[in-house]
Amino acid sequence: MLVHSHSGLRWLVLGLLIYAIYNAAVNKTSYEKRDKMINLFAMISLHIQLLLGIILYYTSGNVSFDSGWMKNAVTRFYGMEHLLGMLLAIIVVTVGRKMAEKQEEPEQKNKKILVWYTIGLFLILASIPWPFREALNGSWF
Repeated sequence: MLVHSHSGLRWLVLGLLIYAIYNAAVNKTSYEKRDKMINLFAMISLHIQLLLGIILYYTSGNVSFDSGWMKNAVTRFYGMEHLLGMLLAIIVVTVGRKMAEKQEEPEQKNKKILVWYTIGLFLILASIPWPFREALNGSWF
């Protein structure tokens, strides 16, 4: 059940992140409470995913540190690549939001969100075990 929750919640996370990026791209001249909340909810959803992922990291059969785990595509991906890619993405988004909040001008706030959240989005997309990556046993939900 936890795997399906983590996997299904990815769509909400991706949707919020894409919406925050879109909002920052089209909203050049203002930065209101609504914009701040969109960015905050996108970041919080990533942190919730992280908590679910940490639980899965210690309970999933896909993570194993037996001898030769780096030679196995599944255990290497879930034990290292997925974890590091997602952690880096969450750090990028969190730092980007903090940097945006420190800016004085709305244009600069939106620009920071646009750049940092987009980098985070690409890191996330590269780190998801998509179903077309057959060796990883990924699924859509």
